[in-house]
Amino acid sequence: MFAVAMIAVLVTMSLALARALLGPTVYDRILAVNSFGTAAILFIAVLGYLTARPEFLDIALVYALINYIGTIAVLKFFKFGDLGHADDAEDTL
Repeated sequence: MFAVAMIAVLVTMSLALARALLGPTVYDRILAVNSFGTAAILFIAVLGYLTARPEFLDIALVYALINYIGTIAVLKFFKFGDLGHADDAEDTL
């Protein structure tokens, strides 16, 4: 049953990768890459369960945090054009 789940996650990853390559806008591509990262997290967790290695769950959690922070950073970069965007209040001082 977990092997079927692994195949389903691989199919989902391939569809997300296709959307990331063919997406009409930047935001569609970012969403597809985020979905690919989420599917990769599921893949790592299922692989850890199938191989009876519980430390894979720790790796999946770290990858989830990196995926989340990376998505926020990329979205901020595309919105402001810079990752170090300062508030207007600081510019007036």
